[in-house]
Amino acid sequence: MSEVNKVVLAYSGGLDTSVILKWLQDTYQAEVVTFTADLGQGDELEPARAKAKAAGVKEIYIDDLREEFVRDFVFPMFRANTVYEGEYLLGTSIARPLISKRLIEIAKETNADAIAHGATGKGNDQVRFELGAYALNPDIQIIAPWREWDLLSREKLMAYAEKHGIPVEMKHKQGGSPYSMDANLLHISYEGRHLEDPAAEAEESMWLWTVSPEAAPNEAEYLDIEYKQGDIVALNGKAMKAHEILAELNRVGGKHGIGRLDLVENRYVGMKARGCYETPGGTIMLKAHRAIESITLDREVAHLKDELMPRYASLIYNGYWWSPERVALQTMIDHTQVHVNGWARVKLYKGSVSVVSRDSKTDSLFDPDIATFEEDDGAYDHQDAAGFIKLNALRMRIAAKFRTPKK
Repeated sequence: MSEVNKVVLAYSGGLDTSVILKWLQDTYQAEVVTFTADLGQGDELEPARAKAKAAGVKEIYIDDLREEFVRDFVFPMFRANTVYEGEYLLGTSIARPLISKRLIEIAKETNADAIAHGATGKGNDQVRFELGAYALNPDIQIIAPWREWDLLSREKLMAYAEKHGIPVEMKHKQGGSPYSMDANLLHISYEGRHLEDPAAEAEESMWLWTVSPEAAPNEAEYLDIEYKQGDIVALNGKAMKAHEILAELNRVGGKHGIGRLDLVENRYVGMKARGCYETPGGTIMLKAHRAIESITLDREVAHLKDELMPRYASLIYNGYWWSPERVALQTMIDHTQVHVNGWARVKLYKGSVSVVSRDSKTDSLFDPDIATFEEDDGAYDHQDAAGFIKLNALRMRIAAKFRTPKK
């Protein structure tokens, strides 16, 4: 690896990246450029600028990426109804390719030799950041401090920060090391502390975005969600930008206790890990999107999407957003969404999302004349079913004839 004179650090201003900033300066004697992404995490971002400036950083990037994040990453993922291992809506995973993209762009703009991230050596994020970076710049140098230093616990990090006078805000400390948290417009995640015991129930005070279903309003709320080519364009008749839509869905979903998840998942690096997630807006989006697809997608196209979705989900979870196979799958998925236009109405009540109606004036494949249980005036000939059933049963009838034991 060649000498590093300048490095771009993915910087939040929290414990890990504050320590990494100082460590990079001391270990590599390199100039550090900080990059902080505004992905709608809700934190005040100016303290990150102040901390970086206090640490001697001259080039500080704080970028509002909320619209790009939802429009170009979250929405395309939801066109596929993407769920990892049956439950996880990939809130952390889908943010990583955008951060990698911006890291590479800033490295080019500032003539940096390397990029650095704060992902641990046990987690998925190191894989996601680095696969994305190499896909966009195969010659980039990557520094992963967690794979180089001996500060392998929160306690050691806090001791290092205290020794070097690094101010660190302890979020949600409650008498111990803080939760490891990640937030963006799609979700907020929690790991660490007592969550490392899969048998321990999460504290109610941990959840930040959602009320408990028990404490949610006693009145249900209805929401009309309008779609154009598979993406949400309006809520209750009001046109909104992509990031505004997701923020509003988070607000109303959180109010009704929607989107909590407690999951033990299989990490790409091989271990099982427990995480808790709040994804109120995404939970609503998934339900509503499947509803509008139910009347606008051809049966076999819908089933093909469902068959491919787990592979697509794994690609995102494992860090292959920029891979040729994900791009190819996305092309197919986007093609299926051309006629996914219309609206779905959902009912929100005490932690649940129920679809109550859906319609498409231009692209519905639902034919009431054929589907009716009343007289259909010959729209469907019941006699056709006899031959259809016999032909489909032919292989099973042949097998039964030759494999049935003779008396």
